[in-house]
Amino acid sequence: MTAEPTHGTDAEAYWTDRYGDAPIWSGAPNASLVDTVGRLSPDGDPAAAGGAARARRALDLGSGEGGDALWMATQGWQVTAVDIAANALARGRAEAERVGLGDRVTWVQADLATWDTDDRFDLVTASFLHSSVSFPRAAVLRRATTLVAPGGHLVVVGHAGSPSWASHAEHAHAEPLVGPAEQVSQLALDDGWDVEVAELRTRHVTAPDGSPATLEDSVVLVRRR
Repeated sequence: MTAEPTHGTDAEAYWTDRYGDAPIWSGAPNASLVDTVGRLSPDGDPAAAGGAARARRALDLGSGEGGDALWMATQGWQVTAVDIAANALARGRAEAERVGLGDRVTWVQADLATWDTDDRFDLVTASFLHSSVSFPRAAVLRRATTLVAPGGHLVVVGHAGSPSWASHAEHAHAEPLVGPAEQVSQLALDDGWDVEVAELRTRHVTAPDGSPATLEDSVVLVRRR
C-alpha cells in the first residue's frame, strides 16, 4: 500500500494523533545532531557578558518528544523547544522534570508554519523536520535563519531520500526531500553567512524485514557572521 502526502489535513490533529498515548521515539538524540552540535560550545563570550560566561540559547524546531532538546540541555544550552503536538511536548516536559532539567528547557506549543518570535538564538536546530501533511518546510527554515544571533549557528538534519527498502510513494512527504546542496540553496543565505558543513551521511540500519539497509541524511551547519 502506498502513502501519499496528506494535503489539507489539520496539522495539529494529525500530529496529536501520530504521537498518541505513548512515546513513539526512543528518547535518544539524533546522532547527526549530536555529532554536529557537539563541536559547538554552549558557553558565551565572557567579555560580551560583562566578564561572566553565560549559557547560550538554543531553539529546537519541531522538537517532538524532546530527545534533541533534552540532550542540548545536558550540554549546557538553555533550550526553547517548539512543536505543534501538546502530547509530545508534555512527554518532553515530564522527562525534563524527571532528570532535573526543568529549568533548562522551555516548551512551546505552536504551528511552525506561522510561528515567529522576537527572540534570537545562538543555535537553531531542525532535525528531520518533515511532514506527511501540508507544511511549508522550506519557508520555515528560511525564517529560521532570521532567528540566529550574530555568531550563531543553524543546523538542519533531514532525510535526503527514501529508505533503501521503500519507494518514494511509500515514504512520501508534503515537500520533496533534498540533499545538502539544495538545502543550502533553499536557505537563501546572503554574504553574512558561512557554510561550515554541507554533506550527505549514510546510516546503516535494519529494515523492517530484518535485512541490512541504509538511510541517507542531509546535514547542514551554517554560521551567521
